[in-house]
Amino acid sequence: MADRLPPAAGRRPHPAGGGRLHGQRLGAAQAPRLRSAARHARPRRRDVESPRAVRLGAVWDGEGTRFAVRSRHAAAVELCLFDRPGDAAASRSLPLARSGDEQWQVYVPGVGPGQLYGFRASGPWRPADGHRFDCAKLLVDPYARAITGEPAADRSLAERGRDSAAAMPRSVVVGDAFDWQGDAPPGVPWRETVIYECHVRGMSMRHPQVPPADRGRFLGLASPPIVAHLKRLGVTTVELLPPCQIASEPALLRRGLRNYWGYNTLGYFAPHAGYASAAAGEQVVEFKRMVRALHRAGLEVLVDLVFNHTAEGGADGPTLCWRGLDNALYYRLDPADRSRYVDVSGCGNTLDASRPAVAELVLDCLRHWHRTMHVDGFRLDLATALGRGSTAAGAPFSPDAPLLVAIAEDPHLAQAKIVVEPWDLGPEGYQLGRFPRRFREWNDRFRIAARRYWRGDPGVGAELASCLAGSPEILGCDGREPRGVCYAACHDGFTLADLTAYERKHNRANGEDNRDGSDDEQSSNWGHEGPSDDPAIGAARRRARRNLLATVFLARGVPMLGHGDELGRSQGGNNNAYCQDNELSWIAWPAAPGDDLTAFVARLGELRRRRRDLLVEGELRYLAPGAAPVTGAAVPAGQDAFGVLVARGDEGLLLLLNGGAEPARFALPAGSWRWLLDTAADAAALTRRPPAIRTAGIASRCLACLALDP
Repeated sequence: MADRLPPAAGRRPHPAGGGRLHGQRLGAAQAPRLRSAARHARPRRRDVESPRAVRLGAVWDGEGTRFAVRSRHAAAVELCLFDRPGDAAASRSLPLARSGDEQWQVYVPGVGPGQLYGFRASGPWRPADGHRFDCAKLLVDPYARAITGEPAADRSLAERGRDSAAAMPRSVVVGDAFDWQGDAPPGVPWRETVIYECHVRGMSMRHPQVPPADRGRFLGLASPPIVAHLKRLGVTTVELLPPCQIASEPALLRRGLRNYWGYNTLGYFAPHAGYASAAAGEQVVEFKRMVRALHRAGLEVLVDLVFNHTAEGGADGPTLCWRGLDNALYYRLDPADRSRYVDVSGCGNTLDASRPAVAELVLDCLRHWHRTMHVDGFRLDLATALGRGSTAAGAPFSPDAPLLVAIAEDPHLAQAKIVVEPWDLGPEGYQLGRFPRRFREWNDRFRIAARRYWRGDPGVGAELASCLAGSPEILGCDGREPRGVCYAACHDGFTLADLTAYERKHNRANGEDNRDGSDDEQSSNWGHEGPSDDPAIGAARRRARRNLLATVFLARGVPMLGHGDELGRSQGGNNNAYCQDNELSWIAWPAAPGDDLTAFVARLGELRRRRRDLLVEGELRYLAPGAAPVTGAAVPAGQDAFGVLVARGDEGLLLLLNGGAEPARFALPAGSWRWLLDTAADAAALTRRPPAIRTAGIASRCLACLALDP
């Protein structure tokens, strides 16, 4: 039965249009600070060359379907049509005709949506030259808009000469018909944005109010109880861990596990079949229904896309798509030995974004998700890899790289939000602050400074003060829109609750003898490793969580909340749960609302909503504890307690932070200061507290926020 939603009002029309590194990512603690005058310059327009003549993929015109694929070095390409997903043999095979240097195509009358297909490519097997053609391998379409599922765990995928059709999923021809019912993007400005990073499956698998048939699926994420929860928190934007079709790593399948996070892409244009009720194109329709419902609720949708590597892994990995179509065209290969991959992703291979074929794939994919699927923007994983030059020249990063400039200036993406993870694992991979100014960057310096400060590390106050100001010495600051994404926890590493309960990782469930994952989480267990019923330890942990959350929401940046952190979600100390598709990762929803931490986050969301313009535009001054309201332009090194005064006209907001072990008292600027927040007091007690006139005292390891009464 078709769902009917009320028509949207007051929003502009949507644009129309046709594994994982097993450890914490390279971050500020491991890389030197890199600065460049170019980071603030407007990049020159540099178009990506377009060597193709027709739209790639399977395009249905109402009477038949044109299949087009790219390969420069193939000798022949064959289209295989299948009647059913389980058929090992094709019902019909057709040769594709070469068109130009890189394009192959064939038009098949009478074939339309729902048709299953794949490709086979013939050519040289010369790994030393970068060529790994094997016509025994059935390949998915790089531009497939739906794929029937994941490959099976079978040796035929990696062994040369063995037919892989029985183990491979099929690509699916998909039509464009969908009733968007007047869908329009919420269009939330950056200064108003509050991001909620979440996993489609993990959000709803254990939610008692989500219909069982929708749990773990796109429709479950957009169900009324989850939408209501997000709105209560003040979230404006959901950022989905990769929703594209994935393929679990063979090593995981051998251990009885699967890739849960989704950072192992098989189909960049295809929603993951496992998040839908069926896999013959239903995943496309249900993804669109999810977006439509979230938009109706005023929530934006960002999707995490992983263009730095693919699911084919290293040289001994499976041949699923790009390797079989044209290994030398798509991947970065070692110039000294082209049988080896250059790996700046930590996952065995790296797509070569300096090549026009790859750059165009990325741009086409972004346009597809934005224009056809109506998503509002993207998070680009390990984005430094997208700005690297040719491997022959050493693959240096440049903010003026053709692909980065093309993304920033593409007119079809003008309204799309772009968030980047500004590092990869290659040489000089840490590039925070050097991406085009239109992008927003994950600020891991904020994460590290906040964690260290609130666990009590001495001498971190000055660094945290800079991060609260938006890290202007790195990211720049124009006083209008924040450029950094501020967060204390994300999918990588400990959850917020585990940051305050564990000092060591506990990853044995991943099957790697606890070798995977970071060994430096900047965490504190506050006196006991793991769960504790000690009241003092419990109180210290709860306060630490509130401190971290308040720091995120009150910073000059785009706040991001990890899914379930507002509910105290724990992974039992596992800081690399990329392969845990089970209750360890899924949110354990409470039977009824009312959790204190959830209410605290909702208060933070409301506080930020009311004061966001002041937080972004206000002049910043810093206070030191003492008998006089001494202010300065910076926090002195070694200061454990400090205040941040944010002023604009007759508005004033005062943040008082004390990461030390002793209470602190501040002399206040003139005026009557009303208490808005105190992480050492509950909300009810705070409403009874009289305004502060001359001084304000705060407890040890505490954050308070006060507003100047007019």
